[in-house]
Amino acid sequence: MAAPTSIEIHGRCDAAFAAVREAFERNFTEHGDVGASVAVCLDGALVVDLWAGWADAARTRPWGRDTIVNVFSTTKGMVALAAHMLADRGRLDFEAPVARYWPEFAQAGKQRMPVSYLLTHEAGLNVLEGDLSSEQARDWETVVAQLARQAPRWEPGTKQGYHTGTFGHLVGEVIRRVDGRSVGAFVREEIASPLGVEFLIGFGPEEDHRVAEVINDARTPPAAGITAAISAVDWNGRAVRAAELPSGNGHTNARALARIYGALACGGGVDGVRLLSAAAIEQARVERANGVDATLSVPTHRTLGFMLPFAEFGDARPAGTFGHAGAGGSQGFADPERRLGFGYAMNQMLSPQPGETRPPTGGMDPRGQRIVQALYRSL
Repeated sequence: MAAPTSIEIHGRCDAAFAAVREAFERNFTEHGDVGASVAVCLDGALVVDLWAGWADAARTRPWGRDTIVNVFSTTKGMVALAAHMLADRGRLDFEAPVARYWPEFAQAGKQRMPVSYLLTHEAGLNVLEGDLSSEQARDWETVVAQLARQAPRWEPGTKQGYHTGTFGHLVGEVIRRVDGRSVGAFVREEIASPLGVEFLIGFGPEEDHRVAEVINDARTPPAAGITAAISAVDWNGRAVRAAELPSGNGHTNARALARIYGALACGGGVDGVRLLSAAAIEQARVERANGVDATLSVPTHRTLGFMLPFAEFGDARPAGTFGHAGAGGSQGFADPERRLGFGYAMNQMLSPQPGETRPPTGGMDPRGQRIVQALYRSL
């Protein structure tokens, strides 16, 4: 379908950030967006909160203020934040063995592996082994039991490789063992709800009416490289929406991403809600792993659970920012130097064009890059 010549933009945008609104609009009229939202929090205030387009491929449901959409691996940033919150509260030690909290994990020579390796993608458990059905791949206990049995595919700590579909279960099970709640419940109750936003990892049919349909770019399946079972699922189906797949089925909008990362950019809290201490923010920003990723085959830079800018690819985000992006283009990040939080969420998946080299995790999606460039020009 041809791009529209004009698009109605909803929401609010401070005059100083008119260039952000213009870049957002051009994503629809020139660059293929179908439905999307973008938001910016500056010094704790929402200065950009825009949405436009359609929530379905048939273009029958308008994208509304409270439309939510699967943001795929952008979910990993919320899982990492949950782990940092537990560490900040003295309940989780990143350098302690995973087996201290999850005894079954000690199988296959993993008894000394530290929790930090799960967050930096250095654990060597980047592929879920075994012949699992789609139903089994959605069952939490089945997946974490398999991960506990597995031997690492490389010597943990010697290299890093994106744990595309296993990160959420590995870190999420540690969270569950420490806190007692699932990672989805923790994110909802300890992060999103206190800030008055939504980030759902697993939800019931009562929310389906406002969930945007993922429109896949046929060149690259959104879950390629996870497992045969998970990559074959219907990401718009009720079964996937109901499951907790915290590597990649968080549903939210840009407003939530900007507000959560905006709190992290303001020393860890905003409007009386504190997620992390200032010291914990600094720990969350420190690079812990870098080099050519063994899974993605591109240079990456990682903290304990967050992604740093892809400087090698001309990333528009400046040094010092941290966050996470997702397959197809969504992203959220914090910029503590500028006390800024950013979020972008859309339903039209885009992948690199033939011959184009850029990280396949969404962080360098041209639509988001154009908006981020406009944002920093506006400051």
